[in-house]
Amino acid sequence: MCGIAGIIALSEKGTKSLSFIDAAVKTLNKRGPDASGSKVFESSALGHARLSVIDTSEGASQPFVSDDERYHLVFNGEIYNYQELRKLLIEKGYQFKTSSDTEVLLYWLAEKGANGIQYLNGFFSFCFYDSLTGYYLLGRDRFGIKPLHIYEDADKLIFASEMKAVFAFDAIRKIDPLSLQFYFKFNYVPQPFGMLKNARKLPVGHYAIHDGIQFKEEKCYYEIPYKAGEYCDDSYEVAQEKVRNLLSESVERRMVSDVPLGAFLSGGIDSSVITALASGMTAKLNTYSVGFKDEPLFDETSYAELVAKKYNTNHTVFKLANQDLLDEIETFLDYCCEPFADSSALAVNALCKKTRQDLTVALSGDGADELFSGYNKHMAEFMARQGGIKNKVIKSGAGLWSVLPKSRNSKLGNLTRQLDKYAKGMNLSSQERYWDWAGLMTDDQTSRLLMSPSSLYGHTKDSLMSNISNSTDFNDFLKKDMTWVLPSDMLTKVDMYSMANSLEVRVPFLDNKLVDYVFSLPSEYKIQKGKKKMLLQDAFRSYLPEELYHRPKHGFEVPLLKWFKGELWDVIDNKYLSEELVEDQGIFNYSEVKTMKEALHSNNPNDATANVWAMVVFQHWWLKYVNS
Repeated sequence: MCGIAGIIALSEKGTKSLSFIDAAVKTLNKRGPDASGSKVFESSALGHARLSVIDTSEGASQPFVSDDERYHLVFNGEIYNYQELRKLLIEKGYQFKTSSDTEVLLYWLAEKGANGIQYLNGFFSFCFYDSLTGYYLLGRDRFGIKPLHIYEDADKLIFASEMKAVFAFDAIRKIDPLSLQFYFKFNYVPQPFGMLKNARKLPVGHYAIHDGIQFKEEKCYYEIPYKAGEYCDDSYEVAQEKVRNLLSESVERRMVSDVPLGAFLSGGIDSSVITALASGMTAKLNTYSVGFKDEPLFDETSYAELVAKKYNTNHTVFKLANQDLLDEIETFLDYCCEPFADSSALAVNALCKKTRQDLTVALSGDGADELFSGYNKHMAEFMARQGGIKNKVIKSGAGLWSVLPKSRNSKLGNLTRQLDKYAKGMNLSSQERYWDWAGLMTDDQTSRLLMSPSSLYGHTKDSLMSNISNSTDFNDFLKKDMTWVLPSDMLTKVDMYSMANSLEVRVPFLDNKLVDYVFSLPSEYKIQKGKKKMLLQDAFRSYLPEELYHRPKHGFEVPLLKWFKGELWDVIDNKYLSEELVEDQGIFNYSEVKTMKEALHSNNPNDATANVWAMVVFQHWWLKYVNS
């Protein structure tokens, strides 16, 4: 895994920006601390920062060039089936000088072009360049595990693994109003949008072809093969067996590494299943958990230790004090090159930092909740579609829930918050519920917060939600999570903060063979009344300690409210959210910002903590990158 950057000059002025390629690569040094390189052509440049995982020799460094110097490649990720593709290429007469997947990918694309991407099993973003024809091929993996930012103006096209590399090319830094409003709605910029004008991400499962002048084609090469009501006829028992086999094969593919490898182990079902399978494929698996000394509500390490004991892993628990996370906040915010305010990223960053002391590659359980239906919001939506007496009771109490104190930092306050949100959702369509339940702020709040709300917001929202049906088939809801929340939030978080610590994270649940099969099954295999993630839980019930099946589900959260009212209040009140700064920016209505701050200190903070954190993250980014 690595970092890539590149530029295609579209004018004489753009040609002058080619010299910034080394500066762009330097910004990616956390992604690739082991080596770096660049190649400048007449009207383009490619750059690469390397984290050596497969074939760590110098010969596998990038930009990778074919023997005849016609083909060039910069590539971020891993191709798990590269050995199979290598054999096919050898049969066609290709010869190899390294044992890397990079060289295989170069010649595979030279042989197959864009049509070859569908055969890749892995996670990746890349640029392949044919210097003879002037053909550029950009590609991104099926589920968006690896990012690919694109910036284009009249003079240049820039692509990179992170926006900080784009900034190195002196891109125009003007905020896109629509993306800004989306950010405060969801606490992240949903893909394929970008926070800057002229910036976006290559959509997941897409490739794009550029001829040096313009994009000639941008095409989806993969879409989850799901059609409501059209499912295979496998019984529930057969489905369990196939899931076990497919996931086992996926884990085995992801165990290939020329550097130390281990696994995250949170104590939840997902990471525990990965640990159970991986432990049988190596002599003694290294596993890692993070817990919180000062916050037992957020600490789940006791469940992780049960799994570690069952599978005799070499287990390490990092018990963090609140001060440990507080000490990292400035560094954490500095790494964020596009606003991203999922606060659980603080814990992910801490886990990756500690794990990197021993490993270069870690397996994780990400993707299982979206695939198998594991979130509380999934059960809420399922129950909302079913109707019944429970819904009527909750809906009838809407007036009570709306006035009771709500907070994410206590069990009772969080329950009231959930009941209030659920009761309000009963009056909405499935599309509207999804929009609201995926977000933190309401649409009215984002409009009040921003001095110039986007005129495109409502139309874009309707377009984005159009594929959520009002049927009782729940797979449409899960597919939306797979294509919306997963790449925009969960995978962005893991990529950003694993790479901040030069750690490669692999996600076995997102093997396309497994995903394709699970979406060929009816939704009742995954969720029923009172039962989430049924198929996965039942398939691996004999593998895991029984205690894991009788525990509440917690998010990977951190105690922001306590910090905001204590150690961080001064910097919030006097720096990031000061009236002087907000008024000078001309972006936000200070009256709404003031309301947020006041809510923090009330007995009814509700989601004010998350909203203030979104403001802090944005303000730090704006001060560093836009107002610098």
